[in-house]
Amino acid sequence: MDYPTVRMRRLRKNSNIRDIVRETKLNKEDLIYPIYFKEGLKKGEKEEISTMPGQFRYSIEDGVEYAKELESKGLRSIIVFGIPLEETKDPVGSPAFMEEGIVQTAIRALKKETNLVIIGDVCLCQYTSHGHCGLIHEYDKGDINDNTDDGVKILNDPSLKYLAKTAVSQAKAGADIVAPSDMMDGRVEAIRNALDEECYEDVMIMSYSAKFASSFYAPFRDAADSAPGKGNRKSYQMDPANGREAIRECELDVVEGADMLMVKPALPYLDIIKTVKEDFNLPLVSYNVGGEYSMIMAAIDKGYLTEDSIMESLLSIKRAGADLIITYFAPYLLDHL
Repeated sequence: MDYPTVRMRRLRKNSNIRDIVRETKLNKEDLIYPIYFKEGLKKGEKEEISTMPGQFRYSIEDGVEYAKELESKGLRSIIVFGIPLEETKDPVGSPAFMEEGIVQTAIRALKKETNLVIIGDVCLCQYTSHGHCGLIHEYDKGDINDNTDDGVKILNDPSLKYLAKTAVSQAKAGADIVAPSDMMDGRVEAIRNALDEECYEDVMIMSYSAKFASSFYAPFRDAADSAPGKGNRKSYQMDPANGREAIRECELDVVEGADMLMVKPALPYLDIIKTVKEDFNLPLVSYNVGGEYSMIMAAIDKGYLTEDSIMESLLSIKRAGADLIITYFAPYLLDHL
């Protein structure tokens, strides 16, 4: 029996050969690290996030120091989340757009102490007393006008004003990029217009374009204390079963002025990442969310997986088409790339 002329194993015979023919490569500049700043914490009082082992809520001082450490290892960009004092939360999420809010204060400190690209997450859920990403109306039981699943209607258009105010406040603090994650219709256009009116036309919008109503967000809601008090987010985040709808969402965000698109979560939606990459020419981001991180970390802790699974999972996101990956694995990867 003759051996074939084409022997695919020639391309795999040793590590040097495998390195030079590798099709997909993960680079340090592909990583965006999500960091949590909590109002009221003093220097040295960082809080471990119980549902995401190895991740913490930081004071301004400690968070900036950690960002500087990651930057020294090659990190280029960071996305900032804030947890305000509980007593400051209100129905419209006022702490989200206050000049001295936790995110705004963190952004100013990061811009002063680092050369990182700073991204501000634009949403209201951590800051509202009801925990939703927009303003709400609650119906009385039996109200004839109630066509919701749970008596809570998310008010789309009134929410745009507050999302735009949040984006502008972050731009004023020094954010290079604002990233609306609320999934209200029309918010990219509202934010673009507001930024341009305030002469922040160079601030980019990284839109959470295809954000699915995912169970993988549970660790984030613990980290940011942002679970809704009543109802759920299925009337504004996307149905996990819908792929074509995700493309429509991306198309609309492009028309409204998004500079970057995002698919969230990552691993359960690799097909969506691939399609979005093929259909659009904008930089594509994917968020390797808390549930994905915690699932792999738990499996490693139990001995079901090895640490090699971290790189393999991130490579799959890059191979699917993501240009940038928001991931809690960034500190690990900076030490191993």
